[in-house]
Amino acid sequence: QVQLVESGGGLVQAGGSLRLSCAASGRTFSNYACAWFRQAPGKEREFVAAISKSGGNTGYRDSVKGRFTISRENAKNTVYLRMNRLEPEDTAVYYCAARQTRETSIRQSDYDSWGQGTQVTVSS
Repeated sequence: QVQLVESGGGLVQAGGSLRLSCAASGRTFSNYACAWFRQAPGKEREFVAAISKSGGNTGYRDSVKGRFTISRENAKNTVYLRMNRLEPEDTAVYYCAARQTRETSIRQSDYDSWGQGTQVTVSS
């Protein structure tokens, strides 16, 4: 399976921006649909955004629509999550995930490759 490593997390003030990166290795990245999930302390892990293997189709949870953008550069084996107008409620560990299909999914169980996460903290 593909190996995934997230980066780009950090501390930012509300209203600020961050761009997360997910670097893939081990298998042909263009064969994988990818997604971002997040988990806040004491909360269940939740879907954030997904992208098809070609990058042609994307989807987002309602609370981040218009603020977050998922994209990918297959030539660089990397998927991104650009986060604008961040809110304290966005504070969580963000995880990159991949599945070997062109179709996207919002279900954690549909993804079999996971990164170890990167912390995003948004202060008031």
